[in-house]
Amino acid sequence: MNNLFVYLEIENGCVQEVSLELLTKGRSLATQLGCQLEALAITDDASTIEAQVFPFGVDVLHVFEDAKLKHYTTKPYGTIVTKLFEKEQPQIALMGATTLGRDLGPLVSSALHSGLTADCTTLEIGEYTDPKSKKHYPNLLYQIRPAFGGNIVATIVNPDCRPQMATVRPGVMKKEIFDANYKGQTVKHNVADYVTDADFVVSIIERHIEESKVNLNGSPIIVAGGYGMGSKEGFNLLYQLADVLGAEVGASRAAVDAGYAEHDRQIGQTGVTVRPKLYIACGISGQIQHVAGMQESSLIISINEDPEAPINTIADYVITGRVEEVIPKMIAAYKKNSK
Repeated sequence: MNNLFVYLEIENGCVQEVSLELLTKGRSLATQLGCQLEALAITDDASTIEAQVFPFGVDVLHVFEDAKLKHYTTKPYGTIVTKLFEKEQPQIALMGATTLGRDLGPLVSSALHSGLTADCTTLEIGEYTDPKSKKHYPNLLYQIRPAFGGNIVATIVNPDCRPQMATVRPGVMKKEIFDANYKGQTVKHNVADYVTDADFVVSIIERHIEESKVNLNGSPIIVAGGYGMGSKEGFNLLYQLADVLGAEVGASRAAVDAGYAEHDRQIGQTGVTVRPKLYIACGISGQIQHVAGMQESSLIISINEDPEAPINTIADYVITGRVEEVIPKMIAAYKKNSK
């Protein structure tokens, strides 16, 4: 009771990266609050879940295991989570802002009348005083996310309703082992106590998953372009550089809005958060919305004809010049020295 819960997304027995990222953040928040970190696994095979999540500091693992729970469907999963939260009464519940989380989160929060903040980019613990009643609330979850199209950053609190629910995008939180030898407690629940056959009125007969052609989170090198690339054709230079470096191509919101690149490649508060070993920013001014999505890259190179561009303040190396002149020279130099 009054603990912090993380819902685990599981695919073919593997806990997804976003859930491990949330466990890392959840462990930090739980320690700050002086409460336990609990995780919820709904799956058809939980044999390896303990080994995957306990090193992240999970104190209690709730397991619902049944062959009918192999694939996510709204009704049984939603019923299980809702009833478990009613029983355990967590103070905070976190889910990934994924296709699954965006379906499950609103369903559960609506059933519990708790409210939910979607697509958070930061989670912190803080206090709040109601300006009307003057009532003071300590240890609330600050749910921080971009609003109004990413033009402002909003801090949202939920003083009275529990759990305080939030979804967080993949890649936003850093995944980090808490203690490789950490051992928590596993609670195995009887699925029949939570759902009935009527909850399984929808069944998945066959599933086809199309892999994304863009893998920004998994690429160690990212070549990103901004509005300064000038055109969609100008982005072809980035694809050429990425090809010789074995990199992925990303884009700023301004470049995506201008039609230079697809939305799947957008990096920033309203796109994907990345942490590559090398980030090459080409023609990107460095607005706060974009910087928030790439500032934790290990090495940042900025190519910009404006020596005062904000991106240069966080770059490890700055190349001042026109991208259409600099990038071909980089490609030629790399090809020459990699033979």
